[in-house]
Amino acid sequence: MITVHDRLGRMVRQSQAQGRIPAVSVALHRADRPLWTCAVGGTGNDSPLGPDTVFRIGSVTKTFTSVLVMQCRDDGLLDLDDPIGRHLDLPAHGELTVRRLLSHTAGLQREPHGDVWDTLRAPDAAGLIADLARVERVLPTGRRYHYSNLGMALLGELVARLRGGTWAEVLAERVLAPLGLTATGPAPGDRAATGFLVDAYSDEARPEPPTDFGGVAPAAQLWSTAPDMARWAAFLADPAALDPAGAVLAPATLDEMRWPLTTTDESLWAAGFGLGLILVPQPGRVVHVGHDGAMPGFLAAVYGRRGGDGTAGAMGCAVLGSSGTGVAVFDLPHRLLAAAAEYDPADVEPWRPGPPAPEHLRGMLGRWWGEGFEYVFSWHDGTLRARGADDPAGRPPAVFAPLPERPDVFRTVAGREVGELLRLTRDERGAVVRMHWATYRFTRRQETFEGYDFRTGS
Repeated sequence: MITVHDRLGRMVRQSQAQGRIPAVSVALHRADRPLWTCAVGGTGNDSPLGPDTVFRIGSVTKTFTSVLVMQCRDDGLLDLDDPIGRHLDLPAHGELTVRRLLSHTAGLQREPHGDVWDTLRAPDAAGLIADLARVERVLPTGRRYHYSNLGMALLGELVARLRGGTWAEVLAERVLAPLGLTATGPAPGDRAATGFLVDAYSDEARPEPPTDFGGVAPAAQLWSTAPDMARWAAFLADPAALDPAGAVLAPATLDEMRWPLTTTDESLWAAGFGLGLILVPQPGRVVHVGHDGAMPGFLAAVYGRRGGDGTAGAMGCAVLGSSGTGVAVFDLPHRLLAAAAEYDPADVEPWRPGPPAPEHLRGMLGRWWGEGFEYVFSWHDGTLRARGADDPAGRPPAVFAPLPERPDVFRTVAGREVGELLRLTRDERGAVVRMHWATYRFTRRQETFEGYDFRTGS
C-alpha cells in the first residue's frame, strides 16, 4: 500500500534528482499529524544531512521583518501610511510610506547604491542610509509592483530604531523565542549545508562564497531548518493555532497582511503581494501564503495553505535547497501541500446539534430577496450568516456581528459586503418585515424598485 508519505518522499527525491540539488531538506507541518520531514543528498561538508541541517533562507527573511513592522503598528508606534521619514532621519525618499515599502509598490530601486552583487559587500545600516541620496526612484510610487531589497532593509532599520535595539535582537526577542524557532538566526552555526552553484553542462558543484549582508540583513540574512520554517509557514497561514494568545501577532493582523495589494505580473495573475507576503492562488478557493528566497548557493520556498477541502489547520511546508540554480525548490512546496490535502485530508468533524438562534432573530431566518436575487439567512456556530441561494458550495458566507447598543443592527465581519451594516425593520408586532444590507433593501418576496417609497424607506 502506498502511503501519503511514500508519495511525498518520492516527489522530494524526484525534485532533488531532476533539479540536481546537492541537498534538499523538507518539512510539512499540520495541526492534526506529527511533523513530517525528508532530507535527500548531502551537505557538502563533514556534517550529516538531516532535519536539523541549516540552510540560508534568503528573502523568506522579509516575512519576519514584515511581522515586526506590523507589531509596531499594532503597538501604536507607527501607522502604515506614515512616511518612513517621520521615524527615520533619511537624506532622501523619506516620503515613501511604510505600506508602499511593505508591498513593494514604493517604486524604490531594487538594491542599495553600488554593485552589491559584484562585490558581495553590503553597506552597514549607516552606510545604506547615507547613500539614499544616490538611490533612484525607478517608478512612480504606487504605479506597480517592483521588488526592493533596499525598501525592506529600511523597514528593518525602522523597527530597530522604534524598539531600541538591533534588528536581530528585536527579531529574536519578539518573534523567534515566542514561537520556539530555536534553529533560526542570522548566522549559520556549525550544522549548515554548503551552498553550491551546479554547473549547467556537467555534474560539477562549485561552492559559493559565504556572505554577510550587513545593513540589508532584514531582507535576506537569516538561516534556518526545514522544521522551523514549516512551523513559520503554518503560523503565517493559521496564527491562532500556533499563537492562540496573539503574543506575536493578532490573527486579524495576519488577515490584513494576507490581503493582496498588487499582482506581481499584470498579464498573468498567478501571484499577488500583500504586506510582506507572497500570495499564490490554487484551485478550489485555496491560497498559499509565504515567500521564496534566493542567495548565492541556496534557494528556499516557505508556504502555508489556507482554505479548500482537505486542508488541515496550521498547514505549512518548507523546502530548502543547497543550489543557487535548483529552481525545482520553488514549485515543490505547492505540490506537496496539494498532495497532502488530497491524499491525507483533514479529518471531517461530525456535525452536532447546537443551541437555537436567539428568540428575537428566529423569525428573520430563511430566504430573502435583494436586487432581484435570493439570499438565505441562517444561524450557525453562534453567528448570523447569509449566502446567495445560488452560491457555489465553496464560497464563504457573509458573517454578521451584533452591535450591542443597537439590537437590530449588525456589522458584516466577513464575506460579502464586509464592513457594511445590516439593519432590521420590524412591524408593530415585532416581526422583521424588511432589511437593509449595505443600504440595499431586502424583502421576503422578489420586488422591483418601482413601488419603493424613497421618502419613507418602505
